[in-house]
Amino acid sequence: MPFLLWTLPALLPAAGFGEPRDIAFTATADGTTQHYVELLPDGYDPARTYDVVLAFHGHGSDRWQYVRDPRDECRGARDVAAKHGMLFVSPDYRATTSWMGPLAEADTVQTIAELKQRHHVGRVFLVGGSMGGSAVLTFTALHPELVSGVSSQNGTANHLEYENFQDAIRASFGGTKAEIPLEYKRRSAEYQPEAFTMPVAITTGGKDESVPAGSVLRLADVLRKMGREPLVIYRPEGGHATDYADTTAALECVIGKAGG
Repeated sequence: MPFLLWTLPALLPAAGFGEPRDIAFTATADGTTQHYVELLPDGYDPARTYDVVLAFHGHGSDRWQYVRDPRDECRGARDVAAKHGMLFVSPDYRATTSWMGPLAEADTVQTIAELKQRHHVGRVFLVGGSMGGSAVLTFTALHPELVSGVSSQNGTANHLEYENFQDAIRASFGGTKAEIPLEYKRRSAEYQPEAFTMPVAITTGGKDESVPAGSVLRLADVLRKMGREPLVIYRPEGGHATDYADTTAALECVIGKAGG
């Protein structure tokens, strides 16, 4: 699986990391060139084993959002990864309107495999906000064996009921929910709670109209009934955003619960 990488010295490195490295690879799914950005922790030693945080951007953005953006969800994820001396990786996953369709899913599997080729990788944690918060739940439902913990901010767990951004989701999934309902169901974490054996954290707001909270709250309730213990940070007056304290608490929770 060939890849290219280069360092972009014009960008200031995030605290606790070296310069961001933009990595291009040839997607096995369709032969196109795709990208992710990699931040190595200060003092990186190629002989050591490192855990990884994979951070998934929101609708309309790309791989640079979680690397550059000062917003709380992005800064909080970077800070937690830096605190624990982890690799921080932000995929394009078919930016800008991914929604974790089949090609984005295949790219993410390939990205994890390539990271394991290039580094000594321990645990793999997923974090994302909005579309990214939905994407991490979808990917975990489909590939639980690759995920050590997942933290979803303001995402959906049910694509059959979700009504926003349908043009982008139709293009990503390969048809409308009326045309391919089983594909929408397969990419809905709510219908696959048995996959979530790893630590799970969910943040959401009661006044979020962009990605309403109902489906992720139902998923968490089912997980509790199955004897799991998801962390749910629900802010009844909150909108489509998660603040720094909640972002860091959620990611710290899944890292701490995941064990060594």
